[in-house]
Amino acid sequence: MNAPSSSTAGAMIETQGLRHVFRSRRGDVEAVADVNLRVERGEIFGFLGPNGAGKTTTLRMLATLLPPTGGEARIAGVDLRRDPARVRERIGYVGQEGGSDPSVTGRGELVFQGGLHGLPKAERARRAQELIERLALEECADRATGTYSGGQKRRLDIGLGLVHEPELLFLDEPTTGLDPQSRARMWDEVRRLRDGGTTVFLTTHYMEEADVLCDRLAIIDHGRIVVEGTPEDLKRQIAGDIVTVGVAGDQEATLALVRDQPFVREAAVEEGAIRLYVERGEEAMPALLRVLDAAHVSITTLSLARPSLDDVFLRQTGRSLREAQG
Repeated sequence: MNAPSSSTAGAMIETQGLRHVFRSRRGDVEAVADVNLRVERGEIFGFLGPNGAGKTTTLRMLATLLPPTGGEARIAGVDLRRDPARVRERIGYVGQEGGSDPSVTGRGELVFQGGLHGLPKAERARRAQELIERLALEECADRATGTYSGGQKRRLDIGLGLVHEPELLFLDEPTTGLDPQSRARMWDEVRRLRDGGTTVFLTTHYMEEADVLCDRLAIIDHGRIVVEGTPEDLKRQIAGDIVTVGVAGDQEATLALVRDQPFVREAAVEEGAIRLYVERGEEAMPALLRVLDAAHVSITTLSLARPSLDDVFLRQTGRSLREAQG
């Protein structure tokens, strides 16, 4: 396969046909299949999908931790397969599991990481102090990391990924297990990184996180990208508001009754209820109630919602992200 063309050299990440197959005695498992991506410099790009969708496998390939089975990729202008060492010089990686030694202080970990990246001794200490202040770790910097809270550990993990001031930072499920306050603080830090010029590529299975944090995102399922765009663009594809109706009688008969109404754009039975996509929910609901009442249909539940990324996932895959996550 040809490498990405030079006309796209301004991108931070470019992939064509990227794939990975895990081989075992039970047979091959294609964890990532034909992933084509373009991530622009200076943006927060997200991979949204359930556990096992291929998010981490893709991230590990892009971070040179796992060799691709096929396809091509360029990271910060460097060919991933031909020169992984140069790629590693330009990136930082924060995995799901923190790598700090519970008996070592946070400051000690940052200084040690600086040494691994070849920083001069004085620069290691300066950089460590800079990150401690930037990530609000002053109160715990000189304590063993085994005493840290979940939020403190994740902020330290990010600091370890930033010691060498990479152009691109990979974050794998950065807020899993954090309380809401720590999660919001982490979001603020990711935004500051973006505003400072760092490109951030993160994976998440939290819809709210992807919605509020990512400039653009790709939804991935079963190793394949099913849709890509800004959160607003993806939700706009749903075409209006969503009215969900639960009925006591025959769902298919009720569906046939309502699907041809002028206020209904699309209708289907999904997850045990009738789901209607309408232009204006506040106008469609009274009209819907009149139609159902005239047909003597017994309503058990009725709700109106604006589109969410879960609705996008449902439209693209036939099941909700919450269902897939379970």
